[in-house]
Amino acid sequence: MTEKPSLDQIIEQMLSTVEESKEQIFEISEQSRQEYETLTQELEQVQAQVGETIDRVDALEKNARLARNRLAAMSKDFTDYSNDDVRRAYEAANELQVQLAVERQNEQQLRERRDQLERRLVQLEDTLNRAEGLVGQVAVVQNFLNGDLREIGDMVADAQEKQAFGLKIIEAQEEERKRVARDIHDGPAQMLANIMLRSELVERVYQEQGVDQALAEIQDIRSLVKTSLGEVRRIIYDLRPMALDDLGLVPTLEKYLRNIQENTDLDIRFTQHGKDQRLPANMEVGLFRLVQEAVHNTLKHAEATYVHIKAELLRTKATIIVEDDGVGFDEEEKEAHSFGLIGMRERVENLRGELTIQSTPHQGTTIHISVPVGDGEEAEMKHA
Repeated sequence: MTEKPSLDQIIEQMLSTVEESKEQIFEISEQSRQEYETLTQELEQVQAQVGETIDRVDALEKNARLARNRLAAMSKDFTDYSNDDVRRAYEAANELQVQLAVERQNEQQLRERRDQLERRLVQLEDTLNRAEGLVGQVAVVQNFLNGDLREIGDMVADAQEKQAFGLKIIEAQEEERKRVARDIHDGPAQMLANIMLRSELVERVYQEQGVDQALAEIQDIRSLVKTSLGEVRRIIYDLRPMALDDLGLVPTLEKYLRNIQENTDLDIRFTQHGKDQRLPANMEVGLFRLVQEAVHNTLKHAEATYVHIKAELLRTKATIIVEDDGVGFDEEEKEAHSFGLIGMRERVENLRGELTIQSTPHQGTTIHISVPVGDGEEAEMKHA
């Protein structure tokens, strides 16, 4: 009698298959991305060539029209011109017609190539979007297979809630991993790659330009290393500010905002009302992230010179208000396309709170966040 495979063996087999599929999707995505970048560059060149060709065709059409008019005038007063004059005028007109035909053919070919490139780029963009979606779905499957569903099952009563809860955790983890991967790729990874290239050049600089230039190159590399280290520390801080666990929300906010003010031109003011009490851990993290996102949006988009953050912590409610004197925006148009604002609204909803945004172009922005704490018992326990 054949022994049935165990559940662990089945899961391992499934994980292996899913991993292979994920790698294949990733290869397709990378190939498509490389082709997309190459074709984008070619499209820019072709578009420039089309413009240049159109200018040449316009000039040739004008010259050809003038040449035809000259021939027509010569035919009316034929006796006033020698045979050589007529022959040269005819040859000039004919040459212009030939050049015009060649340029028109070239323009048509360039337009056809441009249209082909645009259609292909649309197809590649669709392929990239599909591949990215598939990678995310496969990652969800991997995490779901790897996760300990029994532990989640003890926390959630029925199967429907268990599935929704598990998938929500997995999706949140994947989003965070994607964000961290993007931060590392755009920051430290790029800097480290640059450091490697620069370090390989030091010996050559020393041989060709001498010790002083080589030392200057080393100083530049040291500066890059320092910047890269700062980026790594920033990413670690963004993942989880340790001060939240040790000190609580208000001291962590003060430290974060002080650091922002020291490293930017933004004038930041922070005021607190109510008791300096501890909130539930998930609420402290959520409120900190909301202030972080609001200040980040101010720095990136608002062109503000001043921002005021007000925090009020009560037994039953926590309130955060962020005001800036920036350029503002149209609320309906901006929020529909801003992932930052959408993410803030989702985070507030997860805390069962309310988010209000008031903004007018050129008149600044005010963000009002209100989150219920409960009956205050848990906050009091934290404070104690």
